[in-house]
Amino acid sequence: MREPYDELSEIKREIIESRGLVIKTNNLTNALAADLKSIAKRQQSYERRLWWNSATAYLVFVVVAFTFLKFAWDARVDAIKSETDQKTQEADRLRKEVRDQGKREEDRGRAEAKAAQYYELVRQGKRQEIVDGYDAIKKEDLTKTEQAAFADANEKARSELAALAYQQGLDKARVQRWQEAATSYEESLKLKETSPISPNVKLGLADAYRHLGRARDAIPMLMPLSESAPDKEIQDDALFMLAQCQTDIQAWNEAKNTYRTLIRRFPDSHFVPESKMNLATLQLTH
Repeated sequence: MREPYDELSEIKREIIESRGLVIKTNNLTNALAADLKSIAKRQQSYERRLWWNSATAYLVFVVVAFTFLKFAWDARVDAIKSETDQKTQEADRLRKEVRDQGKREEDRGRAEAKAAQYYELVRQGKRQEIVDGYDAIKKEDLTKTEQAAFADANEKARSELAALAYQQGLDKARVQRWQEAATSYEESLKLKETSPISPNVKLGLADAYRHLGRARDAIPMLMPLSESAPDKEIQDDALFMLAQCQTDIQAWNEAKNTYRTLIRRFPDSHFVPESKMNLATLQLTH
């Protein structure tokens, strides 16, 4: 009877152990399930963070890439714009040079035509036309040779016209047409005031002024002639005429001094006898 009881006890014990093992296994399984759930949650959180990190990194990459592309594009646009501006300026410069060259050629062609016309005047010896046209021709685009040649032609024509006007003044003075003589003398000085005959012209003009009752206008021309005229004959003529003009305006003392200067400086002058007589008259009357 003992053996069956022992077997039952052994079976009971095994059942209890099996039950304890089942309970322990169940507890382990529950613990494992809890761990798996925790791991799954952590995995989901990790994956979620990884996704956000990836998205953020992608977004940053896209922003950086677009920023870089924008800077590169702007730099390229600026370079192209700068090159375009440079090409535009170069094109404008070339167009301006072409226009200027065309204008220079046109001006030069016009200048050559006018120079030919002016040269024809010089060749024909038309002195008045040469003088009248010189101011216009010298403004043209002439060569240095043309400028020098036309300047010489103008000076020559002026000198010849001045001499001709002076001769006309002398002719008018001989017949005592003093106004016409003064006009001719003035024209001569206007044409060439620095010509070699200008002292003679000024002396003739002063004489015409005196006969026209314009002694005061004659005196300013006579005083320099009486002091520094290149010809001594002109100096004594100027002194004698100056004394006469001073007498005409009743500047008695100045007239006396001028006569004395004439007698002292030019004792051999043919004006000396008359000057002494006029001086004596002035001393007696004034």
